[in-house]
Amino acid sequence: MKGENNYKPKKFAVIGAGPVGAIVAAFLARGGYQVTLCDVVPALLEPALDPGIVIEGVDNFQARVARVTTRVDDLANDPPDVIIVTVKATALPMITSALEGFVAEGRYVVSWQNGIDTELVLAQQLGRKQVLRAVVNYGCLLVAPGHVRLVFHHRPHYLQELDPASRGAAIGICNALTGCGLDTTHTDQIRNMVWSKTVNNSCMNPVCAVTGKTMFEVINDPILFALVESLLKEGVMVARSNELMLGPDFYPDCMEYIKDAGTHKPSMLQDIEAGRRTEVDYINGKIIEYGKRSGMATPYNNALRSLVKALEPK
Repeated sequence: MKGENNYKPKKFAVIGAGPVGAIVAAFLARGGYQVTLCDVVPALLEPALDPGIVIEGVDNFQARVARVTTRVDDLANDPPDVIIVTVKATALPMITSALEGFVAEGRYVVSWQNGIDTELVLAQQLGRKQVLRAVVNYGCLLVAPGHVRLVFHHRPHYLQELDPASRGAAIGICNALTGCGLDTTHTDQIRNMVWSKTVNNSCMNPVCAVTGKTMFEVINDPILFALVESLLKEGVMVARSNELMLGPDFYPDCMEYIKDAGTHKPSMLQDIEAGRRTEVDYINGKIIEYGKRSGMATPYNNALRSLVKALEPK
């Protein structure tokens, strides 16, 4: 077991050069860490080396990563201390297989993603000691390859290990992220936090994805907003039936948060418009799965998941 204040990672890899991954890579690079950025799309990687990733919005700076690669396997040539996975959850099985050969004692993988149980997909092959889960609190848009608009940044983010033996490593990674401006707090409530964020996402994301409307447009349509409320209430009931702690004021707080969403297009709508697979299986699909576990019907989540899947590329 690593001492709580002794783990000090120096080399990071970020898998995924979309807006979420580009932000992590840029902050770490600005903080002086050796960062490798990995993505299957070369055009997303080239600007990260020269002139560097541009972050604009609530944070503004530019930073260059040390190296880039289109192959996860290449990371084995100079293994990083910490690998931060920011890709869509649907890519996890393939990525996990590539990491399996070199993620071992002293190296850690962080699920820096949306959705429920993404960390368990990683841990199934990599082992619980090597895997950590984060809850991320920023919103962003890709302006162009290597150029990201940070729409909001609600610090701090949260991180927890899956195995108590890795607690020291989790704290060390939190310290590194905090030191470069991605303020991250260690927690022992990550599962509850993941559910709180996912239930919040489960009500607005699929409605926007199916209708093609922004969050502001959905909020101001009485019929659609009633659907959002029904999805939210259903998600809350499933969470509580599985003994997840969302907090006594979760529902009113969530409704207030949704009403302040503005004209933002959530990621699920962005995926549909770009012809990509969505993360609906790890959001609404997981609420359906946990509903079955506790014997609870989930008609609203079933319907929205089916509609989103119908719009996805085959």
